[in-house]
Amino acid sequence: MQYTSQIAISVAAALVFAAAVFAQPASSGPGTAGHGPMMGQGMGHSPGAGGHSPMGGPTMMLTKQDANSATDMGLVMGLVHNNTRIKRTVTKLPDGIKTITESDDLKVAQDIKAHVASMSGRLKDGREFNLFSTTLPVIFDNAKNIKSVVEMTDKGAIVTRTSTDAKVVAALQAHAGEVTELVQEGPTAFHRGMMSRMTMGHGSPRVGTGVARKPGDTKPAAADHTH
Repeated sequence: MQYTSQIAISVAAALVFAAAVFAQPASSGPGTAGHGPMMGQGMGHSPGAGGHSPMGGPTMMLTKQDANSATDMGLVMGLVHNNTRIKRTVTKLPDGIKTITESDDLKVAQDIKAHVASMSGRLKDGREFNLFSTTLPVIFDNAKNIKSVVEMTDKGAIVTRTSTDAKVVAALQAHAGEVTELVQEGPTAFHRGMMSRMTMGHGSPRVGTGVARKPGDTKPAAADHTH
């Protein structure tokens, strides 16, 4: 009963947060809510005016907080709302993935590189940041078993991550698919993934290699497992 109540509260909070997500305009220009300024405005609310930060409210339930969380949140939301300006290819390797994520928009390209650098550092240090993914937990839990090669390009980044652990390889490939969905669908995919994360509940088993499921799906994915 208590767990069911937690799920209900989480889903309700997700809907509130999603409304703020969809309200953000898609723009790469300076001074818009799509990028850096949003981090200071807290999803359209100014902290100086008694508003909340972008890592407050429902997002507090999704990921651990640290000094860089707000910055990373701003980067993620900027990229989500500029998804149509991003080009991405994914190559599945026998032991992992190789992704090329780039943009002809200089600001979006800068954000891609900043996001890749930040997440690579987090993976190395074990500082998980995860708002929408059901596959990142197994990746962070097994970071020591992942070999990463990151190459920054003029327009973005080329990332190769491999592992000798089959479940980690599956998680890497599934996560690459999650990110591709963000590029293809923008806020719609982000909302879907966030809802999947919310329904996992605080302290619930960490999901392994399953892809994000749509709200309402109750049948467990065959690839899901607990630690």
